[in-house]
Amino acid sequence: MAKLMLLTLLGLGLALFRDHRASYQARLNAFREVKPVELPNCNLVKGIESGSEDLEILPSGLAFISSGLKYPGIKSFEPDKPGKILLMDLNEEDPTVLELKITGSKFDHSSFNPHGISTFTDEDNTVYLLVVNHPDFKSTVELFKFQEEEKSLLHLKTIRHELLPNLNDIVAVGPEHFYATNDHYFVDHYLRSWELYLGLAWSYVVYYSPTEVQVMADGFDFANGINISPDGKYVYIAELLAHKIHVYEKHANWTLTPLKSLDFNTLVDNISVDPVTGDLWVGCHPNGMRIFFYDPENPPASEVIRIQNILTEEPKVTRVYAENVLTQGAPVHLLEN
Repeated sequence: MAKLMLLTLLGLGLALFRDHRASYQARLNAFREVKPVELPNCNLVKGIESGSEDLEILPSGLAFISSGLKYPGIKSFEPDKPGKILLMDLNEEDPTVLELKITGSKFDHSSFNPHGISTFTDEDNTVYLLVVNHPDFKSTVELFKFQEEEKSLLHLKTIRHELLPNLNDIVAVGPEHFYATNDHYFVDHYLRSWELYLGLAWSYVVYYSPTEVQVMADGFDFANGINISPDGKYVYIAELLAHKIHVYEKHANWTLTPLKSLDFNTLVDNISVDPVTGDLWVGCHPNGMRIFFYDPENPPASEVIRIQNILTEEPKVTRVYAENVLTQGAPVHLLEN
């Protein structure tokens, strides 16, 4: 009888493992191959050999780029060097990048590990840059003031909170006010791995201000990119492993109400919003297995989709760029120009 029970439990365990493995592969789009979609004026930007994670463009055409991310389970091309914020002027005919000097006595540059970024321009035209940072694989938000003439960032403040344990992306709605995605629930690396494998969908979105911090949306299978509509009325959230983009209505008290979701055959990552048309440009990973299990002989593919009229009954979705071997997640902001 004991042997029969043991065999039964073993069989149930194997069946459960097989079911979760199939689900895991489907969530990662493990078997998708990419048909390239080329752009006529797509050029490689030199000086970002270690990769770019996120980009933010000011109305003036200056672009901030976070580079050098070290993230558990993802290939790093400069694992022993700190990350950096780069500046590029898109008004130039052949734009190049410049590393911004970071000043401030309390900022530890040696552990700088930038992830998602967002800007906020105050009424006096002061530009603040908010950066998700992972010093020693923890999560903070670093607040900087952009000093254009000096081509530098003045570090003003480090923000930490128990509801910001696994930050991924951020969208600023004030100098110290923002929405942010936590892409995992657990902090422990071992538990994070099981959370990812089992598809627990426990990640969430937080609103932060100096006086209030609150979870505003939850139940995501790896909440990733986040952005806001030009009129500030809607928040867009990318759910990476569910292949969805969610639209939320933002209220005066900062709460969010779900309006609709769009499904895609790709892993949706960072979201850029056109300030004039309101179109969404989304950097995507067609095959997530090639991201989490890096093979230099078969590197990750990338894809960019454009979503027009997202608030209507029939949004228009266009694959504007796809490459099977060139980049690890597409630089969506650069394609707008």
